[in-house]
Amino acid sequence: MPRAVRVEFAGAVYHVMARGNERREVFRDEKDRERFLETVAEAVERFGLLVHAYCLMPNHYHVIVETPRGNLSQAMAWLQTTYTVRFNRRHRRSGHLFQGRYKAQLIEADGYAQELVRYIHLNPVRSRGRPVVIAADRAGELDRYWWSSHRDYGGWRRAPGWLSTNWLRYWGRRRAEAQREYRKWMRSAFGGLVASPWEKLRGGLVLGSERLWETAKKALRGKAGLEDRLWLQQHQQRDAQEHVRQLAAGEDWRVQLWMRVRLGGEKMLRIGSRAGVSRWQRGRPGYQTS
Repeated sequence: MPRAVRVEFAGAVYHVMARGNERREVFRDEKDRERFLETVAEAVERFGLLVHAYCLMPNHYHVIVETPRGNLSQAMAWLQTTYTVRFNRRHRRSGHLFQGRYKAQLIEADGYAQELVRYIHLNPVRSRGRPVVIAADRAGELDRYWWSSHRDYGGWRRAPGWLSTNWLRYWGRRRAEAQREYRKWMRSAFGGLVASPWEKLRGGLVLGSERLWETAKKALRGKAGLEDRLWLQQHQQRDAQEHVRQLAAGEDWRVQLWMRVRLGGEKMLRIGSRAGVSRWQRGRPGYQTS
């Protein structure tokens, strides 16, 4: 399996998710969940992490983590390995616990903190299909769910020392006000559709502005891994093709075709299949409409 692309720099913020091997449970009971959070607390202390939000589900977990030291890979390797050893020892098993490597998307807090926190905290009650629907009668169930940071954000309990609730500032300047507005924000999701933030994900890696997108590509240019280079080449080419499409907009279809093929490097057959063959054939000798 190819190694996942990782972008690391000081102060980066990530959404991290990992599933159990073969989608099996990674938390069998409350003791496992407590042990995982204890391990997270140790990782915060050991690697200087800032954990902004989390949600534990039976066969996977979500965590939003900031890395002031730019050490995500090191921290997550320690966290998952340490928890796996503890889980295996407790349940008298051996082998992998998690399915491959964890997923990590680079995110821009100022633009997506509220949306992402809500999406993660809604995990215990949201539908699994598309579009995502939140049943109106499940709000109380979410408020009672113990194994996420939802109750910490909403003010129903005091947050543990390892959990940073600094992101409450996105809902208000004062803590009580922010908690009140956060609760209203969460309630507004029930009885309707909730857009997935991943629809805005760029390159399978970045949830943020053009500036963060460029920062990610710059960080990858100095990496030697084959997967990193291939990802960078692919998305640099896509950026160039999009720029050419914008330049060609409004031109005669022949000029557009020439620019996209010669300047953007696109394949003529692919353009035809995506844009509709008739669009590129219209006006050619022998072309007839049905």
